Amino acid sequence: MKISVVVSTYNAEEWLEKVLIGYSVQTYKDFELIIADDGSRPSTKELIDRYAADYPVPLRHLWHPDEGYRRQEILNVAIVEAAHEYIIMTDGDCIPRADFVEVHAKYAEKGRFLSGGYCKLSMKTSKAIIKDDITTQRCFNAAWLRSIDRLGFSQTLKLTSGSILSSILDTITTTTPSFNNCNSSAFREDMIAINGYDERMKYGGPDREFGERLENYGVKGKQIRHKAIVLHLDHARGYKTPESLAANLAIRKEVKEKKIRWTAFGIKK
Repeated sequence: MKISVVVSTYNAEEWLEKVLIGYSVQTYKDFELIIADDGSRPSTKELIDRYAADYPVPLRHLWHPDEGYRRQEILNVAIVEAAHEYIIMTDGDCIPRADFVEVHAKYAEKGRFLSGGYCKLSMKTSKAIIKDDITTQRCFNAAWLRSIDRLGFSQTLKLTSGSILSSILDTITTTTPSFNNCNSSAFREDMIAINGYDERMKYGGPDREFGERLENYGVKGKQIRHKAIVLHLDHARGYKTPESLAANLAIRKEVKEKKIRWTAFGIKK
């Protein structure tokens, strides 16, 4: 299976570089990497261009001007531009474990979307991780992470559960398999069938709403939160406002009540 990995970013070169290093050491090689850029400064393009010159898989940069938070718009462009049948959605602050793409490829299934997990790190740990920690995969060692700063029980469990335990945990977890943009995937044709992301939505649940429309379309969630692991680097959330959260909740409420599949505010206007 050929895969397109879409990484969203905005003015976060330090974190994005660590993510680029993570995708350069994947065990699964049959994928392209698309950076969906919501209007970053020129230094982001310079970073991507530097890596693209000698990167093990195709690396593309999609950008639009900075006109405020418009992540859903650039993600819709990425869906249309994606070269392959299957798309993994993730963020520019999430370092993938070396088997990340391989796990998504292994569990991809028609009529399903995959819901992966993440290990949230403190700012101290996020800053401490360097290139060698990623290429050696040391940064996915729970004991090593704890030597830098505190690591929660849930994060430790995800990092230390092997293939058998992770399958058991994903089966018995009470967490609903939702579409989370830091670690989810689906077939491109299904994403297009629901007209992509709702571009009215700002920060606070647009990916969940995307998944809820996939569910209404008949594409059900499948849990891989203990199998497909990313390290979520810490950052501020200055774009999070009560107004955007309230507006998004109203849209999601309508989607649930009316079983809406298609947004009129997506790829096709």
